[in-house]
Amino acid sequence: MSFIHNPLEHQLSDEDAARLAKIEKLEQAGRNPWPAMKPVTNTCLEAKNAFSETNTEVYALAGRLMTMRLHGKSAFANLQDRSGKLQVYFKQETIGEQAFKELNELIDLGDIVWCTGTLFKTKTGEISLAVTEWQILSKCIHALPEKFHGLTDIETKYRQRYLDLMTNHETKERFIKRSQIVSSIRNYLDSHDFLEVETPMLHPIPGGAAARPFITHHNTLATDFYLRIAPELYLKRLVVGGLERVYEINRNFRNEGVSTRHNPEFTMVEFYMAHQEYGYIMGFVEDIIRTVILKTNSSLQVPYQDYTLDFEKPFKRLTVKEAIMEYGSLTEAQISAEQIDGLLRTLNVKVENKAASYGQKLFVLFEDVAEHKLIQPTFIIGYPIETSPLSKRDAQNPEFAARFELFMAGMELSNGFNELNDPFDQAERFKDQAKAHADGDSEAMHYDAEYVTALEYGLPPTVGVGIGIDRLVMIATNTPSIKEVILFPALKKK
Repeated sequence: MSFIHNPLEHQLSDEDAARLAKIEKLEQAGRNPWPAMKPVTNTCLEAKNAFSETNTEVYALAGRLMTMRLHGKSAFANLQDRSGKLQVYFKQETIGEQAFKELNELIDLGDIVWCTGTLFKTKTGEISLAVTEWQILSKCIHALPEKFHGLTDIETKYRQRYLDLMTNHETKERFIKRSQIVSSIRNYLDSHDFLEVETPMLHPIPGGAAARPFITHHNTLATDFYLRIAPELYLKRLVVGGLERVYEINRNFRNEGVSTRHNPEFTMVEFYMAHQEYGYIMGFVEDIIRTVILKTNSSLQVPYQDYTLDFEKPFKRLTVKEAIMEYGSLTEAQISAEQIDGLLRTLNVKVENKAASYGQKLFVLFEDVAEHKLIQPTFIIGYPIETSPLSKRDAQNPEFAARFELFMAGMELSNGFNELNDPFDQAERFKDQAKAHADGDSEAMHYDAEYVTALEYGLPPTVGVGIGIDRLVMIATNTPSIKEVILFPALKKK
């Protein structure tokens, strides 16, 4: 293989060219820069934990060289694998003159190497591996980001997440915590007799939430499909079929704006429980959140930006009206049906739907004056029924939905409600939504005749909940941007 002419389809720096030249020299010396694997016995952390003055066991490790310090005929380096870093010590007298020369002249920071040797402790007390043999496993053609500060360029962090993970310990820990959060939610639901299922990503009709969908086309079927905005209508079909407790952890897609709190592709857990209602499920959700927080933090008092969120106290509960009055400093008279139009004009709050009902206006007002002020964990209830097309009416107050939303740090984290199981009522609400869609509301739902048919077979009294995984990870890891908790967030094309 010759690298006189660059075979890669992107521009290389002078240092990259120097590394390519080292590849040629390795091959000339009979060394494959990307050989077959070598057996590895332990991780760096396992080896470090196994150290004792009497331990003479030979360890075989593999990882990326992150630092190297040459001292004449010896060298110290930091080897990094999935468990962390371990110092390794190369001595020419031990590994041989030729092997030490190749280490000195042909190896770069970022290269993945295999080492075998025994453990010892340096004069400074650092546990290290005295290398008896080494071999390159994969040559790194590009220089790593600056070693002391890691990767700081935001654009590169998101486009080349592997560099971020490689050089920023905090990033790696954040995504390890994300995995732990998903596992703890799954374990919690499994322990309460829920069944994990998978439902379609491609929907013939978008539904389950008020959002703009992504549209795609299936060539063989000559049909447009929509990337799902929510799995709700399929999960409830399963409850109709007798799977009385089901959940799914997976992606949803919404063709909406990108911000520090929104990504068009995001992860949710959505679950349904037959023969329960939203009052009960609020406590259930509260317990799930506490379980997650304790899994990833040492305390139920969690720092998030300028606040300390308290997950130990029972979560606050307010109606939409109570939240507007408390956080908007408004009276009940000011937000009444008679005065709300004037109030909206005074506050310069825009209501897009010209034919909006009082309940819809109230909801817009809540979003404007209260939502961003809900810092401590707070359940909001008492939603106008017009804003909840899939929710059952509250049995005590039929003009309101039997629904809650959970907010914290000014963000909606969860939504849940008693599921509408009256097929006649559902059909009428779908018709209202379809009319709104025809009138220009791109987020309104379509009429889903197949779902109505499923309801005609009988959906038991059921409560359903969705929890946003990405935002929950943001809270649990004190991360202000959703892009920092999604491995590969949506970005504009370069």
